[in-house]
Amino acid sequence: MNRAPKVVAYWSLVILVALYVVGAVSNGSLRHEVQTLPLWFPIVTGFQQREIAKWAALPCLIFWLVIMIFIWLFLLGWARMVTGHFSPTEIAMTLTIGGACLIGLAASVRWRTTVQPLTALGVSALFGALQVLAMRLSLIPYIATR
Repeated sequence: MNRAPKVVAYWSLVILVALYVVGAVSNGSLRHEVQTLPLWFPIVTGFQQREIAKWAALPCLIFWLVIMIFIWLFLLGWARMVTGHFSPTEIAMTLTIGGACLIGLAASVRWRTTVQPLTALGVSALFGALQVLAMRLSLIPYIATR
């Protein structure tokens, strides 16, 4: 039995929980819940051992890794693509999320699926768009402050 689907699911779940922790310690639990909506699909399908989980997870993992890199660059004073004040808990969660993204990406890259290339591309494009949309929606003032 292939363990890759569950590995991708577990590490996507780690990202989701870490983002919920960030929401709990900051002002904006709803914002982080909205941001994580696209992650639910690779979590559920990964635990169901479905190959499509890889292609849904890839853009989400890449998206969150890039966001974490932007935060680390800001914290190190090297760039200002992301700004703000980050508590020690939030900083710890950026490390957790970044590590989970790297492990999930490594598992995804090694995982060979039988999904047709056009389907894989379509699912990845869809979930990349959904992740960007979820982030954009989470910045709407009503959502961002709840």
